[in-house]
Amino acid sequence: MKSAQRNKLLFAVVLYICTLLITTSSFATIGAYEFETEQERSRFQLLVQELRCPKCQNQNLLDSNSEIAVDLRDQVARMVREGMNDEQIKEYMVNRYGDFVLYRPPMQSNTLVLWWAPLIMSLIGGCVFLIILLRRRKLAIPDLEQTIDQTAAIAGEEDKNP
Repeated sequence: MKSAQRNKLLFAVVLYICTLLITTSSFATIGAYEFETEQERSRFQLLVQELRCPKCQNQNLLDSNSEIAVDLRDQVARMVREGMNDEQIKEYMVNRYGDFVLYRPPMQSNTLVLWWAPLIMSLIGGCVFLIILLRRRKLAIPDLEQTIDQTAAIAGEEDKNP
């Protein structure tokens, strides 16, 4: 085997092993929790993915390793084992940490900006784009009557100057 091929193969093996180590470490935090049924385990996994860590920037409870995220994962696991439904668990978290803890906050008067701002900004951006496009088109295509008049004027000047 050539040295270049051997180096490529070695690199691929090392990359594969690193990928396995990284992905299995993310499952280790969930595997530590014991549940009676698979349904409880899947509910727990969904909840810790849907709930945001109050300390971290844009990380859910599953991805965060902060102390508060670990405590909240423990709390969610305990609540799931106690038989609380998803809404009760989310309500507990919102009462304690506010709507920030939810990745999809409910549509309320204080969260309307979160829900409508992307749509409004997209509409404004689309209108600005159309205005710019129409102005460029208007500048690129001269008025037909003006073009005819200019052509006639040039033809008239050529007739006068033989």
